[in-house]
Amino acid sequence: MDKLFLALDWTPNINHIGFFVAESLGFYNDVGIEIKISDPAEDDYKITPAKKVEIGQADLALCPTESLIAYRTKSSPFDLKAIAAIFQKDLSAIAVSKNSNIHSPENLSGKHYASYQAKYEDKIVEQMIKNDGGAANLEISYPKKLGIWDTLLEGKADATWIFLNWEGVEAKQKGAELRYFKLEDYGIPYSYSPVIAASESTIKKKADALHSFTKATKKGFLYAQNNPEESIAILKAAIPAKDADIDLNQALKASVDAFQSEGAWGKMQPGRFKKFVEWLKEKGMEKQDIEAESLYTNQFLE
Repeated sequence: MDKLFLALDWTPNINHIGFFVAESLGFYNDVGIEIKISDPAEDDYKITPAKKVEIGQADLALCPTESLIAYRTKSSPFDLKAIAAIFQKDLSAIAVSKNSNIHSPENLSGKHYASYQAKYEDKIVEQMIKNDGGAANLEISYPKKLGIWDTLLEGKADATWIFLNWEGVEAKQKGAELRYFKLEDYGIPYSYSPVIAASESTIKKKADALHSFTKATKKGFLYAQNNPEESIAILKAAIPAKDADIDLNQALKASVDAFQSEGAWGKMQPGRFKKFVEWLKEKGMEKQDIEAESLYTNQFLE
């Protein structure tokens, strides 16, 4: 059996359903893969998933496209590369309370934004404000990552970045009326999030194992798409207690269209990376030239 260690980007949630389905139903074992899945709650997010790959604590990490760019452009570059995308559509958004006077990104000027402290995050949100005619003078705080969502629900922050198919579902359930601003609606060509990433050395050394892994993972996500009740029961066993009441049926319904079909799951388009990289440079968020093709490979999805 080939052993692979996967570091999740968050505590188990609907974005991860395919991994848990594949593990539970033996899809990984069927292709000779022994998988270990960890989540950031294990160390209270002291080490990010991408960092775990860099320092050898994980073979694979879930992360946004921004992490691929950030690791390749830092002072000691690390060759992080995407091998599959979970979604073909962006299911994220900036969330604010409907009870506030924030009716569009422009109104976020001077407001309190709870940030995950990712390299480009704050500047992306500020650019959204500028694109809507506002001034980019956010008050930014950096709470503990796993508590950021609570700062919005508790009124301690005016806005934060969420997944509509997870926190958005929870908010609706709790009667928290939120307003959402999607990046694409304000001129931001956001790329894939999350992606499954590995180092180029792992891609070379464990090519056969990664091919088997992506085959089983794809099977897991498409199985969830076609067998929702069984898959939800599998995921429920992995959900942390604090999220136990989230309606997994609604969360999956909000996700399945973005999984896409047999032929499309996981595949990444160079144009989406290229537009995002060029946009980051155009807006002064990144100074280095980056080849979009260096950020991903579809070789394990063919």
